[in-house]
Amino acid sequence: MKLVMGSRAYSSWSLRPWLLLKHAGIPFEEEVLSFNAPDFKARARSYSPVGKVPVLVDGDLVIWDSLAICEYVAERFPEKGLWPKEQRARARARSVCAEMHSGFQALRQNMPMNVTAHLPGRGWNLTVQRDIDRVTSLWADCRARFGAGGPFLFGAFSVADAYFAPVVTRFTTYGVALPDDARAYVDTITALPAMKAWVEAARADRDYVEEDEPYRTREQAGLGS
Repeated sequence: MKLVMGSRAYSSWSLRPWLLLKHAGIPFEEEVLSFNAPDFKARARSYSPVGKVPVLVDGDLVIWDSLAICEYVAERFPEKGLWPKEQRARARARSVCAEMHSGFQALRQNMPMNVTAHLPGRGWNLTVQRDIDRVTSLWADCRARFGAGGPFLFGAFSVADAYFAPVVTRFTTYGVALPDDARAYVDTITALPAMKAWVEAARADRDYVEEDEPYRTREQAGLGS
């Protein structure tokens, strides 16, 4: 399998399947397409019809949506237990992933992912705070109902944790004030060896996007899915 990704510093959509594969110990190749490259769209379209990342290539099969990629990986490697085993927990995990996939627009737009930056206080407004409150209450509910078996949202690491990893980086980059339980969860995800490897690679890439507002990124221009 090969995962085609956007710039590591900025591509929240790419981080999700990458972290899922890496943490689960599933072998894969990776190819990074810089958002800053003038031929980004052409190179992305050479893999998928929508010209966005991430894209998973498995033989002659091409999957070009991050949630579809995560679903495919979980089905292809059932022994990895990438969705919760219990039906009610699994249904809730899918619900929170779907909410993350399509929601939290204020948080996305005002606090875009940039794992190489430290921008405390930037991007905050009342609408963003409502998204932050929703995320932290969602985490607390998952942990309270289904998290007894470990430090992750559903006890063991799952697709849901991979899906919220970009939010964890946003909370860190922008110095967001969090309740103690949410801070503990942020620390859990940040400490993952795979997560540390992603951040270190992003810093080594030195793939800086030229913008009028430097803390915004081309991820906001519809280059991820």
